[in-house]
Amino acid sequence: MTALQPVRGTHDLLPDEAARHRLVEEIAFDIARRYGFGEIMTPIFEFTEVFSRNLGETTDVVSKEMYTFQDRSGESLTLRPEGTAGVARAFISEGMSQNLPLKLFYRGPMFRYERPQKGRQRQFHQLGVELLGVESPQADVEVIALAAHILQELGLKHDIQLELNSLGDAASRAAYRDALVAFLMARKDRLSKDSLDRLDRNPLRVLDSKDEGDREVVADAPLMADYLNEASRTFFTQVCDGLSAVGIAVVHNPHLVRGLDYYCHTAFEFTTTALGAQGTVLAGGRYDGLIGQMGGPATPGIGWAAGIERLSMLADVAPEASRPLVVIPMGDQTAALALTQRLRQDGFRVDLGFSGNMKKRMARANKLQARAAVILGEEEWGRQAVVVRDLDTGSQEEVPLVALEDRLARFR
Repeated sequence: MTALQPVRGTHDLLPDEAARHRLVEEIAFDIARRYGFGEIMTPIFEFTEVFSRNLGETTDVVSKEMYTFQDRSGESLTLRPEGTAGVARAFISEGMSQNLPLKLFYRGPMFRYERPQKGRQRQFHQLGVELLGVESPQADVEVIALAAHILQELGLKHDIQLELNSLGDAASRAAYRDALVAFLMARKDRLSKDSLDRLDRNPLRVLDSKDEGDREVVADAPLMADYLNEASRTFFTQVCDGLSAVGIAVVHNPHLVRGLDYYCHTAFEFTTTALGAQGTVLAGGRYDGLIGQMGGPATPGIGWAAGIERLSMLADVAPEASRPLVVIPMGDQTAALALTQRLRQDGFRVDLGFSGNMKKRMARANKLQARAAVILGEEEWGRQAVVVRDLDTGSQEEVPLVALEDRLARFR
């Protein structure tokens, strides 16, 4: 019987939930278009190297969570665990550097082998944006403002706060890295095996450790803010000033970091306590070194991603109720099919009653919360007419076929 159950960490989106899911996507995309973003659709799987080079071999995502397999030709492929890597790969392979700046929006399923939790499954869905080719702080302000605008439209404005930090430029990060390594080396006997491995290859990853012992150690670690040079401080100030100018409040979180070397300057998260413990709803940052690291031309970039399931759970929006018409044939079934198709092509949402007596068909119409019924009685059909019944008031009238769409307009 196991094969007849969904795989652990997967979830069926039944019609009501799927409609809410789709509404969140469409609200986000509609607002992204107002900011000049166009949609990009990348493949659900890529060569494994796309993600291992992007995310880093020492990250939990690469070492523990990716769904990786060999295809029949022996190539190592991976189901995408996040969206940025595929966008960066497309930027390089499609020669998109000639069209900078680029504003790209994506949405779709992602896959990570991790413990299923509220709002996060092994197959989950994300939407996100990437802005490529702009070095100035204005790009950071714009993508954060877009995120805030989407969350506001989803009804989350009062339950969300923006946490912000600066990771500095390459020189600042190098100085911080040296200080962090010295701090951690003096306490290496207290670090987990995973963090000891990271200490050699990517010490900033230790700051992201979920191990309780590691977290106790890094609680007293040096802060990035103390190692920012003047240029980095100026960049961060301009981002904060820009956000203030567009009315977005900021909470400075000096512990907010990104462990990979291609991240720089702005790191941010929108967080909430609406789901219990504080959780991240949307997260992003600037990654000026990513595309160069992947083998493309040096290209600045900034973006963010958000889980659609979590947004759907939090959002104070509901799909607009769309009540159908029902066509109920009491005689010629073929004529009913033709009339149903005619009404659908004219823009009406129509359900066709396939079988049963009038009582059963009307019961189905009520279950569908139909607005009106179009009844094809044999006598009326002989006069090239139908009966239209208003299912809210119970009133009905005979309507000639030639005038049907006009008379149904009020039910559209």
